[in-house]
Amino acid sequence: MNRSSARAQLDRLWRRGREFLGVEVAIMGGAMTWVSERYLVAAISNAGGFGVIASGSMNPKQLADEIMGTQALTEKPFGVNLITMHPQLLELIDACLRNKVSHVVLAGGVPTREAVKRIKDGGAKCVCFAPALVIARKLLKSGADALVVEGHEAGGHVGPVSTSVLAQEILPAVREVPVFVAGGIGRGEAVLSFLDMGASGCQLGTRFVCATESIAHPKFKQAFIRAAARDAVTSIQVDPRFPVIPVRALANHATKHFADMQRKTIAEVDRGELDMKEAQLKIEHFWAGALRRAVIDGDVEEGSIMAGQSVGMVTREQSTKDIIQELVDQAVEALARRAATSATVSA
Repeated sequence: MNRSSARAQLDRLWRRGREFLGVEVAIMGGAMTWVSERYLVAAISNAGGFGVIASGSMNPKQLADEIMGTQALTEKPFGVNLITMHPQLLELIDACLRNKVSHVVLAGGVPTREAVKRIKDGGAKCVCFAPALVIARKLLKSGADALVVEGHEAGGHVGPVSTSVLAQEILPAVREVPVFVAGGIGRGEAVLSFLDMGASGCQLGTRFVCATESIAHPKFKQAFIRAAARDAVTSIQVDPRFPVIPVRALANHATKHFADMQRKTIAEVDRGELDMKEAQLKIEHFWAGALRRAVIDGDVEEGSIMAGQSVGMVTREQSTKDIIQELVDQAVEALARRAATSATVSA
């Protein structure tokens, strides 16, 4: 099989994802707060993928400005990721709809039927995260147009199950809508493997942090380039009485300080100096502003360097176009090798 034939086969494998997103390459950019802003999002879409704005804690006015800023940089489709727990979720959805965003991604919890309906009634596609098959079924009943299956290897807030296990659980069982796989994906061969299993495409975040178009601080990018997969660890919970939502990030001084702070705070509770609610809030607020300190200010010791385990595959700064082309080339070459091996066995 020559390269053009292999590329044609790849296009067939992810045709459903390409058509759903309206793109050439069914690769979604993971929504990373402070990183996935207009410049990187537009660059991903202009390179043939599907950029996604990370709204984070933006208010509706800030989000509208970011959407319009992105539209000024690309005429290609892109999406917006909204956090379901945001107190102004419905207003944020309205900001997306007013500005003609084609796809709205709901993350950070199971969305209400009202939120899904508002998106669809406004003419946009609704994409939801499914951390388990039972939740995937619930989301389909709510009207989700597509699902993202994200495993434990991802950066930022993560669930307990690996990408490969979730893919095996959900992909064979969900055929009604396109399903995109995410978490720990850094090479085209991995993308191809999930397409073979029935995925319509994949979502990658960590791989794009060191794109030349990314506004992440040079020190933040260097931390990624130097890191190995084992350096991206989940946050530690010291005491089950004080639950900690797991966040995967590169280990640094802040990681150790977080564990020490938990022990100190719990000791204060045990001595009766602090009540349970105050202690939990103190623990939860430890990371407030920590991601911005790392991404924007370059404080890679006391800030939060959120990264997926695929960080070990980030070895240099590249243009977004080159990153996407590299992923496609790897998938195409894998298909060509597969055909050559098959031909040899048949002979």
